[in-house]
Amino acid sequence: MAEGNYAIEGMTCASCAQTVEKAISKVTGIEEASVNLATEKLHVRYDETQVDEQLLAKTVADAGYSLIGNQQQATFQIEGMTCASCAQTVEKAVNKLAGVQTATVNLATEKLTVRYDKQQLNTATIEEAVAKAGYQAFGEKTAEPQSAKKDPIQKLWQRFWLSAIFTVPLFYLAMGEMIGLPLPSFLNPMTQPVAFVSTQLILVLPVMIFGDAFFSNGFKALFKGHPNMDSLVALGTSAAFLYSLYGTVMVYLGETHFAMHLYYESAAVILTLITLGKYLESVSKGKTSEAIKKLLDLAPKTARILKNDSEMEVPVGQVVAGDIVIVRPGEKIPVDGQLIVGHSAVDESMITGESLPVEKQPGDSVVGASINKTGTFRYQATKVGKDTTLAQIIQLVEDAQGSKAPIARLADKVSGVFVPIVIGLALLAGLAWFFFGQESWIFALTITISVLVIACPCALGLATPTAIMVGTGKGAENGVLIKSGDALETTRNITTIVFDKTGTITEGKPVVTDLLPYGEHTKETVLQLAASAEDGSEHPLGEAIVAAAKQQKLTFSSVSHFQAVPGHGITGRLDGKDVLLGNKKLMDQKQIDVSSVIASAEGLAKQGKTPMYVAMDGALIGLIAVADTVKKSSAQAIERLHQMGIKVAMITGDNSRTAQAIADQVGIDEVISDVLPEDKAAKVAELQQTGQKVAMVGDGINDAPALAKADVGIAIGSGTDVAIESADIVLMRSDLMDVPTAVELSRATIKNIKENLFWAFAYNVLGIPVAMGLLHLFGGPLLNPMIAGAAMSFSSVSVLLNALRLKRFTPVSKRVVKNQS
Repeated sequence: MAEGNYAIEGMTCASCAQTVEKAISKVTGIEEASVNLATEKLHVRYDETQVDEQLLAKTVADAGYSLIGNQQQATFQIEGMTCASCAQTVEKAVNKLAGVQTATVNLATEKLTVRYDKQQLNTATIEEAVAKAGYQAFGEKTAEPQSAKKDPIQKLWQRFWLSAIFTVPLFYLAMGEMIGLPLPSFLNPMTQPVAFVSTQLILVLPVMIFGDAFFSNGFKALFKGHPNMDSLVALGTSAAFLYSLYGTVMVYLGETHFAMHLYYESAAVILTLITLGKYLESVSKGKTSEAIKKLLDLAPKTARILKNDSEMEVPVGQVVAGDIVIVRPGEKIPVDGQLIVGHSAVDESMITGESLPVEKQPGDSVVGASINKTGTFRYQATKVGKDTTLAQIIQLVEDAQGSKAPIARLADKVSGVFVPIVIGLALLAGLAWFFFGQESWIFALTITISVLVIACPCALGLATPTAIMVGTGKGAENGVLIKSGDALETTRNITTIVFDKTGTITEGKPVVTDLLPYGEHTKETVLQLAASAEDGSEHPLGEAIVAAAKQQKLTFSSVSHFQAVPGHGITGRLDGKDVLLGNKKLMDQKQIDVSSVIASAEGLAKQGKTPMYVAMDGALIGLIAVADTVKKSSAQAIERLHQMGIKVAMITGDNSRTAQAIADQVGIDEVISDVLPEDKAAKVAELQQTGQKVAMVGDGINDAPALAKADVGIAIGSGTDVAIESADIVLMRSDLMDVPTAVELSRATIKNIKENLFWAFAYNVLGIPVAMGLLHLFGGPLLNPMIAGAAMSFSSVSVLLNALRLKRFTPVSKRVVKNQS
């Protein structure tokens, strides 16, 4: 199965998104298809043997929209054109090329804009085709489709204020006299009806022209059998305009009473307010995707690399794996790599959320887009382009923002049939008032227009995706990458979280925790002897002892007659003295008396530590304890999860005594010990069978099956690629406080979605009956079409503004730090 994300052009409301989704879902070979109205993207899983991009594009086009797949957009300056015929010639020549979706020439700017399939075509071929037609193309400029969002927003603003210039005087002219405002005598409807209606017609025509997109999109969708929000606006305003035009003609024919029954101002005000609503909606939608923009802005544009012993600055896109990159203080690190010369402190907060700079030395990895704070260093590029950590984070966030949460399905079902139902209700209400309400057909028309205009499925369609966009973006800011809407919704229902022990609750790296010398020996002497004996050892316990000695800068002695005794320890000769390091079995075998320290050793073992005896020349000289220490954040994170009503379990291959010792330190509720790696998934399944919603937190390859089996898999970002791939949520830091952050964020986001859906449903449930004249039936007011238009516009805006409240989300860990400071 293949998977892909494609931009969709031409959608204006949730009904459009539903239309595209249904059309794609009907294609043979499609396993899953979902459209996100907020990002205007289609996410699809399909069988490559049955479906290709051309079929997808054709299906979307048949539904009345455009699919932008492997499309690139390029702009060329054209030389040699003198008239419209020249422009047509260039357009035809380029449109004939295989892989060209659209080619348009603007004669005024002398520019050709081409959208083409970059797998079938390149810019050189386009330039060639233009040359064969007798002209020259140059100055190619490429851009990804949908990348320039500001231009459409600016056009909407321009449409609004141009419409408002004509709508304000029209509204004054039509409504002013009713509220006691003066009109010039030459426009008095009683004495100059022809001038009155003609002026209104002249003022409304520009507004209708500025709003032509509503009519072209709306009627096109209507005639294709897929009416959308624009269809409702087009029908409502067209009805108002055509009736008013009829009234104008009647005034010209002498029926002057029609002058007081025109709806030009309604059509103009509706178009102007809805344009304003679309503008505000576009601005708000832009704010919901700020997380992606911030991530994209992190990437540096150039890199300084070492070529033939000389430095040269190149675009970051030209850096390849293996290049030696030079970074100076204050500069952003261009791509991922491994430090080879120098040392520094690096600010990785924009990637991991970790506020403190991380010390880097040769051998350490560095992450692209992080900031070098202090020293100059060189590193070898290991991951470039789409393989960098930043690129993968952006992809994860984009995928999540393009996904749907299960809670969205109800809204999708409703919005899919909403517009046809509204058109039916509008006609039904109008006819009912005309035939049974003993009202004029003008009154019935007013009712019909109000119902058509007030009904907007956009609020329903935007309720879920906007909240998911803000929620996942906020997660990314805090180092919590949520891969899908499913994961985001499921996380809030988690009742039990299972933590892997090693590398998750603990650091995953043994360290010396206790050093107890005996007799006249000092701690330094015992550690120096033990480390000298273990120097070069590959055993984790030995490495811990060596690391502790190096940290204290102790001098190592050379070892002779070294011998490893499997399951017991090691023996060797240092400076002419026989040294033993190991467990009680080794001491008993060598007849070393350890009776005086047995109690201490057992006490250390009960704490989950591994005690090792050190002996020299047949006598005990000390006791060293090594343990995999608990992370600083583990206890705090588990306490927070308990406060949230979540049960915490720990799973490990360690024996029950060691596991329980760790569990006691951090407050674990249930210990699952002596578990083989391959059995972890089975243990998760057992918990699920008891009715628990289980999240699994792990970092290793052996955690991958359990991560996949759990209702929500949470991988530590410092873990293996396999674990990260199997997980639903990735924590960029090793800080376990990010686990409650993920749950908090899930709960906040789903709460926000529910609020959005409530207001979207409530708006339509209350608004449509009022527009149908329900209140008027009982002597109440009638909803004016202009007020209906304003209400419709701002329903979507209110949903978007509510989603933007999520931007104020602050994880409990940061709130705690803030309160302490």
